[in-house]
Amino acid sequence: MRIAVFGAGAVGGYFGGRLAEAGEDVTFIARGRHLEAVRAHGLSVASSLGDLVVHPAQVTDDPHRVGVADAVLVTVKAWQLPEAAASMAPLVAEETAVVPLLNGVEAPDVLAGALGPRSVLGGLCRIFSHLEGPGRIVHTGFEPSVEFGELDGRRSERAERLAEAFGRARGVTATVSPDVRAAMWAKLAFIAPASAIGAATRAPYGGFRAVPETRDALWRAVDEVRAVARARGIPFPDDLPDRVMDVLDALPAHEVTSMQRDVLAGRPSELDAQVGAVVRLGREAGVPTPVSELLYAVLLPQERAARATRPPVD
Repeated sequence: MRIAVFGAGAVGGYFGGRLAEAGEDVTFIARGRHLEAVRAHGLSVASSLGDLVVHPAQVTDDPHRVGVADAVLVTVKAWQLPEAAASMAPLVAEETAVVPLLNGVEAPDVLAGALGPRSVLGGLCRIFSHLEGPGRIVHTGFEPSVEFGELDGRRSERAERLAEAFGRARGVTATVSPDVRAAMWAKLAFIAPASAIGAATRAPYGGFRAVPETRDALWRAVDEVRAVARARGIPFPDDLPDRVMDVLDALPAHEVTSMQRDVLAGRPSELDAQVGAVVRLGREAGVPTPVSELLYAVLLPQERAARATRPPVD
């Protein structure tokens, strides 16, 4: 397959690197120092599931140089999505599958507004990885996975082809979801509360999950996501918060979310796409979200300061 990875950082670099290693025709779209490093020295991934180096790597900052792709994996940060979506048109034809693999539940709507609804699938990923430096990605934790599917739930050839491509790659599992919107909300129910609690406490999973008061706040924040999702037609069970806590308890104690990493480093984060979305969509649905509102308010001043002093793109 001809696959364009729009955003070749910790997420896109890992999944795109695995696909390139498996023989797929992958082009990375990157910027700044990361672009120059990948162009000069290739893309390297350090992982307990097997290291890899893609060199030479097909990489550019200009989508016009890539042409139409069979699939576009969108792996930018959520706050970068509107700008990215506006420049993706050269990659997209009638049957191109545009798959967002970023946090939040609103990405398909943003992409559809820029590219039209026909091209856009829903999607998500699960991975612990970070950018160690320009051109260098480190994966930690469990085996990464991707899940994607047509937004109306139908099976499609383009989704199946992409799943088959991932199936040829090592170090990743792929699932075609029959209800990808529900899957995206399920991830939000974990990632938004955990990111916000972690960022507010400055503690990793093992730190904040061990404190009864903080654990209770996390449980209630997850329950708020469940209530908002149900109001919007996602049939989450009443015990969803308990299930999320079970997942959290099984994760490595030292790990943190990507949003927490950005907040701690003073970088712009996905606060609005995660916690802000819960608050915003809750208000639209008439569902109270007091814990999420408080967490959002606590983190918002630092977020605005980070955006005001946004550093150059790496």
